[in-house]
Amino acid sequence: CTFSVVVQGSFVIRNKNNTYLFNNLKMDIAKRFHQNPLLKPSDLQSGIEGMEITCFLNPGVFRFDGKIWLLLRVAERPVQKQGVISFPVYNKDGKIEVLSFDENDPKLDASDPRVIGYAGQNYLTTMSYLRLVSSEDGIHFKEEPDYPPIFGKGALEAFGIEDCRVATTADGYYLTFTEVSSVAVGVGLIHTYDWKNYARYGMIFPPHNKDCALFEEKVNGKYLALHRPSSPELGGNYIWLAESPDRLHWGNHCCIATTRPDSWDCARVGAGAAPIRTEEGWLEIYHGADYQNRYCLGALLLDLNDPSKVIARSKEPIMEPVAPYEQTGFFGNVVFTNGHLVEGDKIRLYYGASDEVICGAELSIAEILCSLKS
Repeated sequence: CTFSVVVQGSFVIRNKNNTYLFNNLKMDIAKRFHQNPLLKPSDLQSGIEGMEITCFLNPGVFRFDGKIWLLLRVAERPVQKQGVISFPVYNKDGKIEVLSFDENDPKLDASDPRVIGYAGQNYLTTMSYLRLVSSEDGIHFKEEPDYPPIFGKGALEAFGIEDCRVATTADGYYLTFTEVSSVAVGVGLIHTYDWKNYARYGMIFPPHNKDCALFEEKVNGKYLALHRPSSPELGGNYIWLAESPDRLHWGNHCCIATTRPDSWDCARVGAGAAPIRTEEGWLEIYHGADYQNRYCLGALLLDLNDPSKVIARSKEPIMEPVAPYEQTGFFGNVVFTNGHLVEGDKIRLYYGASDEVICGAELSIAEILCSLKS
């Protein structure tokens, strides 16, 4: 393997092939788009009347109609007034209702910018939905008026829908996403052929579960999915594998990747987008976080015939929050991906930075595999 090296705070060694960034002896092999951030909240108008866009988060990615598309997670909230904290929820009639609390109320816990606690009940500070944007070049994105947003629907999506992965298959597009409500968090499924008509199948992985990525082809005649059930008492936030005859009913669950003590992924791990088939195995780019909620990306290599077998795993991240727009934002020190496109050896990765803006980067499959062998 040949690499170019950037030693942070010291000197640069370059060649024409790759770029490595060392940060406390950790390697970042992602080539960020120099146009980053590609999308920021001020680029689009609010999609919910009376709200403002607070942030864009990690999009699903797919090709359609000769273009590259992002299915953005858009988070909105009411314009905040001094001394008052307001946030939206869907009420029992399926309409958006705004709840407001005095910020000095002793029953209010607003210490986390993402979650509000009030009198023992948790709420989200924003409401998320999914929004389509397209691009001819994969850099400059615009909205398509003929393709409407996808909003939460029903009691299990009362706090919105989040973090959608898009699996492009021979029989259309399958969307797996997080359904959020006061009851819990689970995984929903939607199918579409044309991005105008949708079949909604409800919750396919029950609470508490998220980070679900479908394989884009069958393995040994079965549909497969990576997902992340969470256990607060025993176990933790780990990556699991499941199989299904129809993508609706899932079984034969097995845990394939746990958190690692004293590592960059010691607190939680979760799948990114659909695994990539390579000659060496299924390559999965996953996210990991430490106890300071610093999110990085790493790689898993799974056996082609039996993806429950992990062949290799990144010892150090392949991408870290080192750029300014990744370190400061709505929730800083975060790089998080749900989607990518593969062109030969190149992975075109789209990701959310600091839970606020959308960015892009390129990765080499060969380079990732080389880092796993090392």
